[in-house]
Parts: sequence; structure tokens; C-alpha cells
Amino acid sequence: MAVVSMTRIDICALRKNRKAIIEDLQRRGVVEISPLEFEGGVFEKLETSRQQSLFMKNSSAASRAYEIMLRYYPRKSSMLEMFHGRQQLSTEQYYNLASKAKEIMHDVQDVLALDKELSETRAEALRYEHQIEALKPWENLDISMTFKGTDSTRAFIGTLPEQLDHEQILNLIAEQEPDLSSVSLEVISASREMTCVFLICKKTEGDDLEFALRKLGFSAPSVISKLPPGERIAVLKEKIKMLRSEAVSLEEKIKSYQDKMDLFMFMEDYFSIRADKYNELQKLVNTRHTFFLSGYAPEKDAQKLRTYLCDKYDAVVECSEIPQDEEIPIALENNSFVRPVESVLETYSLPTRYEFDPTGIMAIFYYIFFGMMFSDAGYGIVMTIACAAALLKFKNMEDGIKKSVKMFMFCGISTTFWGFMYGSFFGDAVTVIGKTFFNADWAFPALWFDPIQGTNSMTLLMYCFLFGIIHIFVGLGIKGYMYIKDGKIKDAIYDVLSWYLLVGGGLVALMSMDILKSMTGFTLPPVFLTVGGVCAAVGAVLILLFSGRGSTPLKRALKGIYGVYGVSSYLSDILSYSRLLALGLATGVIAQVFNQIGSMLGGGVLGAIVFILVFLIGHSLNIGINALGAYVHTNRLQFVEFFGKFYEGGGEKFAPFKINTKHYNIKEDINNG
Repeated sequence: MAVVSMTRIDICALRKNRKAIIEDLQRRGVVEISPLEFEGGVFEKLETSRQQSLFMKNSSAASRAYEIMLRYYPRKSSMLEMFHGRQQLSTEQYYNLASKAKEIMHDVQDVLALDKELSETRAEALRYEHQIEALKPWENLDISMTFKGTDSTRAFIGTLPEQLDHEQILNLIAEQEPDLSSVSLEVISASREMTCVFLICKKTEGDDLEFALRKLGFSAPSVISKLPPGERIAVLKEKIKMLRSEAVSLEEKIKSYQDKMDLFMFMEDYFSIRADKYNELQKLVNTRHTFFLSGYAPEKDAQKLRTYLCDKYDAVVECSEIPQDEEIPIALENNSFVRPVESVLETYSLPTRYEFDPTGIMAIFYYIFFGMMFSDAGYGIVMTIACAAALLKFKNMEDGIKKSVKMFMFCGISTTFWGFMYGSFFGDAVTVIGKTFFNADWAFPALWFDPIQGTNSMTLLMYCFLFGIIHIFVGLGIKGYMYIKDGKIKDAIYDVLSWYLLVGGGLVALMSMDILKSMTGFTLPPVFLTVGGVCAAVGAVLILLFSGRGSTPLKRALKGIYGVYGVSSYLSDILSYSRLLALGLATGVIAQVFNQIGSMLGGGVLGAIVFILVFLIGHSLNIGINALGAYVHTNRLQFVEFFGKFYEGGGEKFAPFKINTKHYNIKEDINNG
């Protein structure tokens, strides 16, 4: 339960070993490389952006080729897909595939070229189909659409913007140009949107007819064919047939690369790894024959790495202490019980170098509070078994997901415990099933008490406040511990002990008053009123006098008054723990409601079927909704009420140079170099 001790590691080695050393560091994944700034003279830095761009381009190409293959051979996926993790590769398999990179990338380019050709073929076929659609209204026209007339005539081929018959068109033309005498009209087709027409007239009257048609909204066809439209449609259909046949042939060629899909995935990862390596190379400083590297590494790994590099490459490796004022990357080291909630802490912020790691203490409260909110033994058992089964079945689960699954498994155990304490097993399912189907008085007795019955809710509320006070006071205690550790004894008294006295004394005094007897069921002896009051007064005086220490007298007084007023925030924080009761009751009451709905048809076969359906659907919804609620509100209690008392955070996560892949996980033997 601590921040991992880091050391600075500086490496100097022959330039000829640079590639091998960088690859070893990448496989081991224990060093975060820092950029070295000095250059000039005999020193130089590599510019690797061009190589990185090339590698990422190849990685992207392999990814696109794989996605193309997925269109024809989709991989089955399920809700459990996220638990499978990446495929495993041994060292031998990795380097064997890497040696075939050129050959595989040739296949990648072939697939991309075939897919591009296929897209162009389909696009061309689609253009021809659109042409056919545009020519269909003209299918009965038996001359070229480019026909403009003869030496003595003038022809017009086009559309009018509504459905008209032969006589209507001639009448409209006559209205526009009464003197026209030689117009011949053929209606090719007509629809609600337009009328396709062919008109011919004497050449001398052509301009007048054109003027009349323009007034009527006449326009040229959207597609003009030199051949008669019917013949052009036949030609286009034949071309489409050929293009479709070509598309089928291209698809078959693409499908022939089915056995290369895994290789395409590997290439995506392989070039991503190489791009990462060249990104790190920019951080090094080189001379003509040597190179220098500096970074951070955990102390436990640094010495092993030093021995390995010195023995294998005759490198000069120096491990040194990091100056106290230097910010370092943060890594946490916790046991298997605590480690799952590290992701919750990271969601908020990692501790700084000398800050207390609260993960261990947070884990205890986290599991307890989640269980109190979810608070059903049946739900807890389901959650625990589901998470345990996932951990046993999916051995390659990613670390982040594995942490979350383990966290919910421990939360499930806590939920089961509190469910037994409250006497809740899928709500009151045991009682309802006994009465409805067996006419028996079955019960699932509470080991502590049922918060839904009688005045037990008020009793549980008081316990929730008690847990909240303990939680908050532990947070204050951590703050005091950090002050004492840093030798700030006075700060611990003024900023921690004072609040223990004020808040703790005030609560003790309050518990000795009759006003709370109806809620707690008891009162403390009158002497505690005096003791608590004195403690609270001493705490208030300390806060009033020393909250603004280091300021001018006026500011000190104002800060002191504001500090004492801060007791209201403690009261609101304590009240926030009522959510432990609220969500616990919500889970139990909703579960009971579903049980009652399911039993409405009584016993018998039909009643049993309905009960089972309502039971499965209702409780599944209740588990999903209230598990999410418990997760969100447990996080809030940690982030606001707990961390607000002592924790600042702001640490940068340790990000070692390692193999980052999407599809494959390199096995341990390669990670160890």
C-alpha cells in the first residue's frame, strides 16, 4: 500500500548496440525514458518523424486490409468478448512473423488494391444504373437524342414540368405563339412529374417554337444518348452485367486472402511497436560511436536491468537517487485485495511522490459501502460467482478489466455479507415463494435486523452516520499522520486535532441529549454533555485562533471565523452517508415489488411460469440499475467526503516504454528479454 520507489537510470552504450538495447527495454517495459535536451558539438539527436509516419502508415494499411476481410468473414463477437483479451504470441512466433513482414505487406497492398478496384467497379455500375433510370422515360424514342432536325426542319427533344397530353401541349404552344402552323408533336412518356416530348417544325419557325417552349418550362433531358434510348439502355445493361461479373471475380480474389487475416492483425501491431520504438529514439542523445539514455525505473527492477545490460552489451549503467524536489512518475504497489480499486483512485488522481497512498484504506471502506448499498445476498452471490467464473475462464483478460472484475467480485462478497445481515435474498423471494406455491411460512432471517421493518430504518440510518464519521475521521487521521511524518506537529494539532475535538465533542454532546433518543434508542450519561461540550469548545478555539496563522491579524480573525463555520461542511458530509441507507432500501424494496408482481397469479403452472419470467427480468433489471447506483455513490463517498479531508493527488502515472499492441500479447518470455 505504497507509492513505488523510483530511481533514475542513465545508460551509455555503443551506438551499434542501440537498436538491440532499445528493443530489450521495450520488451521488459520497466523504464520510462526521459528526453535528453543537450545537443550540439559532438552530440546529436535523431529525427525519426519520417520513419514513424511510414510505420504508422503501414500499420493503418494493415488495419484497413483486416477490416476489408471482416466484411466477408466477420468474426463472431459476444457480450463476453471484452474478457477474452489479446491473443498470445511466443518469442519464436513473434520473430518468425516479423521476418515475413515484407511478404505480408505485399498481400496487404494487394487486398487494398483489389478493394479499391472493386469500389470503382461498383461505382461505375451504379453510374450506369442511374443512366438507365434517366433514359427509361425515353425508351420509346426511336431516334438519337442528339437529333436537332434536317435542312428544312428543326427538332426539339426534352421535358415539360407536369403531366400533359398531346392536345394540351399543342393548345399551350398555340396560346404562346398563335402563328405557328407546322408543329408536329409526339409524347414519348408522361408521369406526374414531367412529360417527355419530341417536337419538330419548319426551320423558319424554330425560334418561335423555342420561345414558346421556354415559357412552358421546357428543358433538355438529364442524360443524352447518341443512340436511340432503347438501344443505349440495352448497351448499358450489358455493361452492368459485365461489371457485376467483374465485381464477383474481385470479391473472390479478396476472399482468397482469408488465411492472411491474422497476419494482417499482426502487421498492425508490429508496425505500431516499431513506431513507438522510433518515437523513443528521439529522446536519446548520440555521438559518433555511443548513445546516452536517461529515464525512471522502479528500484526493484533497476538493478536487475543494470546487471543485464552490463553483462550483455558491456554498457555503462548508473542508478542514482532522484532529487527530493523533482516530480517523478507514480506507480502503485498493493496486494491482491487492494489492487482492484487502484483504477478507482486513478479515476480521481494518483498521489504525488511523497503523498500517502490511500488505496489500502479506501479499499476496505469501498467494499463495505458498496455492500451496504447493494445489500442483497442473492444479488451478491450472483455477482461473486459471475466475476469468479470470468476470472477462471478468461485467463488472457486484460489487466484493466481484470482489476475491475476482481473489484466487483469483492464487492459481491461484501454485498452477500450485508444481505445476510439484513435478511434479504432476492428481496423477500423465500417468503413469497413459500406462501404462493407451498402455502408455507418460509423465511430468510436477518442475522442483524431487517431495515425495512418497523423503526429499523432509523436505526440503520444512525449506523450509516456512524460509518460516515469513522470514514471522515480516518481521512483526518491520515492528514495528521502526514503532518507528523513531515515533522509538522503544530499543524497536526491546529488542523486535525482541533477538528477531532470540535466535531467529535459536538457529536458526543449531541448523543447525550434527549432530542436524539427516539432515533438512537439511547442517550449517553449527562457527564458526556459536559465532556463533549468542553472538547468542542477547545476545538473551536483552536480553529478560531490558528486557522489563519501566518496572516495579518485582521485576515487571521476572518479566517478563524470562516474556519469555525466550516463545521457545517462536516455535518453535510456526515449526512451524505444517508445514501448507504437510501440505496440499500431501494434495492430491497424494488426486489420485493418484483416478487409481489410475479406472485399475482398465485400458484399453479401458469402462476409459476409468470413468476419465473417476472423474477428473472425484474431482478436482472434491479441488479443492473442498483449495482450501477452503488458503484457511482461509493465512488462519490470516496472522492468527496474521504479524499476531501486529506488528499490532493496530481501525480503523473508511470508510463514505461513497453510493447503496446491491439491484437496480440507478447508472452512473458519476450517481456523478460
